[in-house]
Amino acid sequence: MIVGSVVALHVAGIWALQSGLVRKAAEVIVPAELLSEFIAPPAPPKVTPPPPAPPPPPKPAPKAAPRPAPMPVAIADPTPAPNAPTGITTPQPPAPPIEAPVAPPAPAPAPPAPPAPPAPPKIELPSSDAAYLNNPKPSYPAISKRMGEQGKVVLRVLIGTDGVPQKVEVNQSSGFDRLDRQAQDAVMRWRFVPGKRNGVPEAMWNLVPVNFVLE
Repeated sequence: MIVGSVVALHVAGIWALQSGLVRKAAEVIVPAELLSEFIAPPAPPKVTPPPPAPPPPPKPAPKAAPRPAPMPVAIADPTPAPNAPTGITTPQPPAPPIEAPVAPPAPAPAPPAPPAPPAPPKIELPSSDAAYLNNPKPSYPAISKRMGEQGKVVLRVLIGTDGVPQKVEVNQSSGFDRLDRQAQDAVMRWRFVPGKRNGVPEAMWNLVPVNFVLE
């Protein structure tokens, strides 16, 4: 059986050579380089991007915690239990109120400074020494000279705003009436520069000494 098959194959090959099939097959053979150019690599498959991920579902709102059921409240029975001891219940005194600490009073403001005292008035005493007054000296009584009377008389004179003496009094006696009266009569005829207060003439008292000295 095998031998028959081999013989058949040889016979077929010889017939093919004779009929030119082998030549045609040789003519149809294409170089491998050309075949590699004609055979293009297959295109890579298109990669489809994955669809975007769906947004996360919204968080459920927190549920409110259920309120606890109210606890039962025990209600006292006003009816006393049988055979319960009875007595007088002394109520507790109320707690004393707590007093808030009292803030100390604010110190009293310092009293204002007293006003400055007014300046003392400028006083100018009357004067009889001016040369233009021409006041003569008191004359010495002749009898007083013979009797050796001498001394100093101090007169208190009220001088008006016009410089004229209005009143003459003996403030200090010389010890002799004649000398005192002579001094009063002489000064009553004098003229004075009137006294002034803050530059304004004013009637003033002034002390005027008169000396009687024997030569």
